[in-house]
Amino acid sequence: MVSEASVLFVCLGNICRSPLAEGAFRAAASRAGFAVHVDSAGTGGWHIGEAPDPRARAEAARHGVDITRLRARQVERADFRHFSHIIALDEANLADLRRLAPADASARLALLLDHLPGREGQSVADPYYGGAEDFAAAWSEIAAAAEALVDHLRCGA
Repeated sequence: MVSEASVLFVCLGNICRSPLAEGAFRAAASRAGFAVHVDSAGTGGWHIGEAPDPRARAEAARHGVDITRLRARQVERADFRHFSHIIALDEANLADLRRLAPADASARLALLLDHLPGREGQSVADPYYGGAEDFAAAWSEIAAAAEALVDHLRCGA
């Protein structure tokens, strides 16, 4: 069982949305003086070992966040015990996480946008097949939700 807050962000390939979420959350937690373990992963294994998409790296950098050292990995059964919170970027990945969760899972599962009032139950659109404007839109949603999640966790949730 996990004794302190730790967060795993999950999207499909772990090269676009979840690394953006990891970077945005790290930055928000740092600004708040909140120490928390954070990582990201994908439900799929196509990009294991790869750096985030160049467009994701560029968008994060535009906001002063460096995600260049992150490397894609796939969700593991142990993650459901290691992290206190596993946060999916969309409903399909949340459904996959629910199917993958072992019987002894202790992590709380949720969507990232569940932490933004009025956006509960909504997904962050996958920018992979889009352009820079799609990555900017994803960052905007992710960064706002990351700030809200930091506030939520600092209150002990």
